[in-house]
Amino acid sequence: MVINTIRYKNPNKPKLPPGPKPWPIVGNLPEMLANKPTTRWIHKMMEEFNTEIACIRLGNVNVIPVTCPVIAREFLRKHDADFASRPISVASDIISNGYMTSIFSPYGEQWKKMKKIIAKDLFSPRRHQWLQDKRNGEADNLMFYVYNKCNNGGLVNVRIATQHYCGNVYRKYFFNRRYFGKGMKDGGPGVEEVEHVDAAFILLNHVFAFSTSDYIPWLRLLDLDGHKGKIKNAMRIINKYHDSIIEEKIKQWNDGSKNVEEDLLDVLISLKDVNNKPLLEKKEIKAQVIELMMAMVDNPSNAVEWTLAEMLNQPELFQKATEELDNIVGKDRLVQESDIPKLNFLKACAREAFRLHPITDFNAPHVSMNDAMVGNYLIPKGSHVLLGRSGLGRNPKVWSEPHKFKPERHLKNDESDISLTEPNLKFISFSTGRRGCPGVMLGSTMTILLLARLLHGFTWSAPSNISRINCVDSNSVLFLDEPLTVVAKPRLAAELYNFSSK
Repeated sequence: MVINTIRYKNPNKPKLPPGPKPWPIVGNLPEMLANKPTTRWIHKMMEEFNTEIACIRLGNVNVIPVTCPVIAREFLRKHDADFASRPISVASDIISNGYMTSIFSPYGEQWKKMKKIIAKDLFSPRRHQWLQDKRNGEADNLMFYVYNKCNNGGLVNVRIATQHYCGNVYRKYFFNRRYFGKGMKDGGPGVEEVEHVDAAFILLNHVFAFSTSDYIPWLRLLDLDGHKGKIKNAMRIINKYHDSIIEEKIKQWNDGSKNVEEDLLDVLISLKDVNNKPLLEKKEIKAQVIELMMAMVDNPSNAVEWTLAEMLNQPELFQKATEELDNIVGKDRLVQESDIPKLNFLKACAREAFRLHPITDFNAPHVSMNDAMVGNYLIPKGSHVLLGRSGLGRNPKVWSEPHKFKPERHLKNDESDISLTEPNLKFISFSTGRRGCPGVMLGSTMTILLLARLLHGFTWSAPSNISRINCVDSNSVLFLDEPLTVVAKPRLAAELYNFSSK
C-alpha cells in the first residue's frame, strides 16, 4: 500500500540560506560538474538568487558561500567557536600526512598543539627579529637578480621574480639555504627551485579545488577528478628535496653534533615536552614544513605581481609610489624593513591588490561543529562555510567602483600606520579568528618589502608591442592569466645592486 504524506511548511522553522534545489543523494553536484570553474558558477548562482549567503548541497554536505562582511563577521566573531573545524578532503589529508598539521587539521588536540607551536615558537615577534638577516639576504638577492635581467635585455618575468623571492625566504627560514642545487649565477632559481615552488602551487591549486570525491566519500578510491594523482606527484617532488635535509638534521640533533638553532627546522626538531623528550615526531615536522611552505609563497607573490600590472595601466600610481619611496628612503640606499611603517601609499596599493585580486576565490572552509543561526539562517552542523575573498572584496554594496584598482580608497586622513589586515572583513588578506593566520607579521613584511624593492630599484614599462596589460584572472588560483613579463631599468646607483648570488 502506498501512503501519500503531506509536508506542511512551518513558518517558524529556521530556513537554510537560499540556493538551487538539490537532487536526491548527489545534491547539486551535476550542476557543479557542468559549470567549470566551480567558483564562478557559485558567484553567478548567488547573483541569480540576489543573495550574499547561499546554501549549495554537494553530496551530503551543505556548502555555505558568504560575500557579505556583516555575515562574515558573525561567523568569525559571534560564532567563531562553532566554526573552528576543517573538512576532511583528499588534498588536505595527503598534504597534512593524516592531519598532523595546523592549517588543514579538524578541530582537536593535534590542531591546538600545532597552532601553539607555530604562534609561539615559529612566528613570534622574537623569531621575526631573529630571522631578519635571512629576509634581508633574499631582498638583496632579488635586486641582484632583476638587475642582471635588466642587463640582459631588460625583460623581467615578474612572476618568477616574486614567487622565487618567496621561495627563497621560505628555504632560508627552514633549511638555511637559497638553493637545493647550484642555483643560477644571476641570482635566479635553478631547475630544482623551480620544480619545488611549482609543486607548492600545484598543491595550493588542489586544496582550493572542488573535488567530487570530497562530497561523496565512496568515490575517493576512483579519483574521478584526477586530483589525487597530481597531489601525490607534487608531494613526491617536495619530499625529494625536504626529506633528506630533515632526516639529516634530526640525526645531528640526536647524536649531539648539532646544538645551535640556525633556522626554523632546528627549532621544530629541538622542541621538548614536559619529560624533555622531542615534542614532535618526524612525520609531524615533515608535514608542517610543507604546509608552511604553501602558506608563505602565495599571497605576497600574487599581490605584488597584480600591483605592478595595475600600475602599468595607471602610470600616475607609479609616480606616486616612487615619490613616496624617494622622499622617505632617498636614492643613496635601498629600502629596508625599518622604512615600512612610513610607506603608507605602498601599503594602500598592497591592500588594494588583496581586495581586488586575492589568490583564491574562497578561504579554506570552516566546518560547523554545531547547528547555528547566522544571518537569520540555519547553518546545520557539518556545513562547509566558504568566505568569499573575491566576493567580499568586489562587493558593490561595500566598495564604490569595485572592479577598479584605487589604492587611495585605503588611505586615512590622519596618515596613521596602515595595516594589510582588514578586521571588518570587507576583504580578506590574512585569515582571522581561531583559524587566523599566525604569520601576519611575516606575510605583511614580505609583501611590502618585495613591492618596495621592485618599485624603488627599477622603473617598469610594458614591452613596445603592448599598449595595455590585460588584467584578467586565470581559471584556477587567481593569478594573472599570463605571467607579467615587462621591461625593467635600474633607477639607483649601480653599486647598490652589487650582491653575490650566494
